Amino acid sequence: MHNNAMPSGSNGQVAARDQAEANGRPDGIPEATVARLPVYLRALYGLAERGVSTVASEALAAAAGVNSAKLRKDLSHLGSYGIRGVGYDVDYLVYQVSRTLGLTQDWPVVIVGAGNLGRALANYGGFVSRGFTISAMLDSDPTIVGSRIARLTVRHVDELEGVVLRHKVSIGVIATPAGSAQAVCDRLVAAGVTSILNFAPLVLSVPEGVDVRKVDLSIELQILAFHAQRRSESRSADRAGGRVRGVRPPAVNGRPRPAAQELAAQG
Repeated sequence: MHNNAMPSGSNGQVAARDQAEANGRPDGIPEATVARLPVYLRALYGLAERGVSTVASEALAAAAGVNSAKLRKDLSHLGSYGIRGVGYDVDYLVYQVSRTLGLTQDWPVVIVGAGNLGRALANYGGFVSRGFTISAMLDSDPTIVGSRIARLTVRHVDELEGVVLRHKVSIGVIATPAGSAQAVCDRLVAAGVTSILNFAPLVLSVPEGVDVRKVDLSIELQILAFHAQRRSESRSADRAGGRVRGVRPPAVNGRPRPAAQELAAQG
């Protein structure tokens, strides 16, 4: 498990640290930046595991798959500007990004839906290392209720409200079929859950103040299929163009016939 506690030293980033501490958690961070912060954090964890203490913006950007200008702008929203000629302190930047994402505390999570997807999510070890604790799993299938999944006993969905209250659940994960997803969402919201991760193939309706993130694997596959088709078409066009370019028009009076005349002659 990674330690997201405040590091004791930051190799010259004292001014940036003091400013960040004075301001508290930054406000007004663009959504696009928020979406990239977990990617930066993953790259930083990888650097820390390799014993890297400082990293240049170019190297961190390459590890995260973005350009360095965008990375520097994103991190400036956190009050982190790095040191010219040195770069960013890895441990302190891990702390900054973690704090901004709210990962310096534990977040109890309930998964509703103990089918194949719910089981896979419950067994994923990466949640704990990022501060997310799967506190409970719920399902309505009597053949599943009472079974053990990832050291948890699956409870009946009728216990949802009590589970949320007892475990102080902050985040609900919906891994149910589409037909029951909205009803589950409504119950989670009524119980006080304001952050929902939805895997059901359905757009949920929620009141203001409730955040929903939708994960639809079929949509992602369709987008990949689109790009794969475009690449295939582009390769086919290149091959066809290569065959046309490889044909030399016959000579006329010792001189190559222009391509337009050749086409006309063939017609």
